[in-house]
Amino acid sequence: MKKQFPRTTVGGISLSRMIVGTNWVAGYSHRTPSADNMIKNRYHEPESMIPMFETFLSHGIDTVMAPFDQAPHIHRAVQLTQEKTGREMIMVDTPIVNVDDSAEGRREAEKAIKASADRGAKLCLIHHYSAEQLVCKRTRTMDRLDDYTKMIRDAGMIPGLSAHMPELVIYSDENGYDVETYIQIYNCMGFLMQVEVEAVNSIIRGAKKPVMTIKSMAAGRTTPFVGLNFNWATIRDCDMVTVGCFSEAEAEEDIEISFAALERRAPDIAGRASPAKDQAVLKKQ
Repeated sequence: MKKQFPRTTVGGISLSRMIVGTNWVAGYSHRTPSADNMIKNRYHEPESMIPMFETFLSHGIDTVMAPFDQAPHIHRAVQLTQEKTGREMIMVDTPIVNVDDSAEGRREAEKAIKASADRGAKLCLIHHYSAEQLVCKRTRTMDRLDDYTKMIRDAGMIPGLSAHMPELVIYSDENGYDVETYIQIYNCMGFLMQVEVEAVNSIIRGAKKPVMTIKSMAAGRTTPFVGLNFNWATIRDCDMVTVGCFSEAEAEEDIEISFAALERRAPDIAGRASPAKDQAVLKKQ
């Protein structure tokens, strides 16, 4: 058996500390339309994702995050992988829900949340697009958030918040909302982060619940070695890092880099290619 990745606990559920991210199979490159299309051309069929998901599972990385309502082919890929391997993948769903303060809005929200449960999600973190509409900075509250966390509990899932806006973590903790975990953008380049890296680090380290960090490699703007070492070195033992990959080979590299970061050693990976093969700095030491 391959070395198994460390785990943490969220709302009584054991999760791998590395989470399988899905932007790089869904077509969300955060780079260019051509990059988006490259992803979609590679991963337009659920079966194409199975080898990469199997790679993660072989190291005990069984937690996967996606807005599954927006990407049904990823949900199908998870199902197929589970059928093939006989192992469960723990789904962290981030559905977009209607948060209008109306009877119709609540009916639509409840329907979306029940659909998440029907897909088999164990954790439901309403998408940041929806969650951030509830924020009032003046009162430091999230109006009616309890309505949605109750819907999530009633559907049999663990509630959380996708908190791209870092204040959500602070306001939720201050008000004692029924939230078991947070998603927070966190990377060494400050990519898509709304305040300074140091401020977000302080928020993560002070959070009352475990945090799932995302965009660890700034959507390819930094290398895995730099991005992953930074995240693993600066979060808590209860926190997680979400990693998106384009292939099973990339997954193996990111897993090894992460193991090395946690074990405070050099990663055992090949050097990058170069036309000048005999440069001393490129030779393996």
